[in-house]
Amino acid sequence: MQGKIAVVLAVATAAWGSVAQAQDVIRIGHVAATSGAIAHLGKDNENGARMAVDELNAKGVLIGGKRYKIVLQAEDDAADPKQGTTVAQKLVDAGVNGVIGHETSGTTIPASRIYFNAGIPQISPSASNPAYTRQGFGTAFRNVANDEQLGAALARYAVQNGKARQIAVIDDRSAYGKGLSDEFIKNVKKSGVARIVSQQYTTDKASEFSAILTAIKGKQPDLVFFGGMDAVAGPMLQQMKKLGIKASFMGGDGLCSDSMARLSGDAMADGQVICAEAGGIEAAQQKGMDDFRAAYRKRFGIDVLTYAPYAYDALLTMVDAMRQAGSPDPAKYLPVLAKIRHQGVTGTVAFDARGDVQNGVLTIYTFKGGKRQRVAVMK
Repeated sequence: MQGKIAVVLAVATAAWGSVAQAQDVIRIGHVAATSGAIAHLGKDNENGARMAVDELNAKGVLIGGKRYKIVLQAEDDAADPKQGTTVAQKLVDAGVNGVIGHETSGTTIPASRIYFNAGIPQISPSASNPAYTRQGFGTAFRNVANDEQLGAALARYAVQNGKARQIAVIDDRSAYGKGLSDEFIKNVKKSGVARIVSQQYTTDKASEFSAILTAIKGKQPDLVFFGGMDAVAGPMLQQMKKLGIKASFMGGDGLCSDSMARLSGDAMADGQVICAEAGGIEAAQQKGMDDFRAAYRKRFGIDVLTYAPYAYDALLTMVDAMRQAGSPDPAKYLPVLAKIRHQGVTGTVAFDARGDVQNGVLTIYTFKGGKRQRVAVMK
């Protein structure tokens, strides 16, 4: 990690000197899909970052003996890789001190090169594809577990707890959907007691699945695994019900939101849907998380969907690194960020040599009465 950081320090120093904002302002970018099919999830991330900014400014931010105001520059990438890189360049040109985001792996990965070239630290609170932190970019971090951990946990739960033996897999061919499905399939095959009876593909914008579901029905699976987001999973569940497919339905964090009940209509039977969120808290953090959720509802009038607490912790972690470094200059606080141990509402935020969160925790959920219920916390 230190070698990678050294590569960007000179670039960061030059960039900082030429585009720094007014001396009393720290500008932090936030990027998520706040338009399009998963806008509800993107806004959830943005709201978490805004809560952190509000809290910091209310308390006062003192860094290196100087008082600062934190300004959040929130941008929308619509979960589109091309728009993601355009927005990333916009933030670099604006001279942001750091970036929280992007939300999806498909936009985070291409944008990360732009931030690396500019020497700007980036923490994604939700992008889980392992490739993000395997590019050798010393500016890239995430504070959630990656798809290797998520896919392994879901496969283990499906085989051991769900007793699945005949499994069909559908992925949406996005960086997230494909990455998660690949890891799930790999770990199912390792189990030696379950087999993949059908593997089908769709897109992250599809709404019609009759052909692939008909092909799956003929294989009589007891579990359908979907690598994709809730906006696609909801209609898919409705069409499964119409075709009489009564298999359990499993996926990752993309469909692990409270919006699943609304998006699937009345198609979701109690206990049918199982999902895992690339994060989670153990008993010691429960009160802090409960307090955060209550504050979030008071601030925005809605409940947390998925990753707002991780966006919140990511921004506070970044500012904590600035405090410890005595400067918001990216070149000065980046080495501190790589070694940080920040106590957040989601637990301790600390990164390994690649920039992945250490000791990533996963939470398994199901849905009953249309409400998400926690089943287990795993590592």
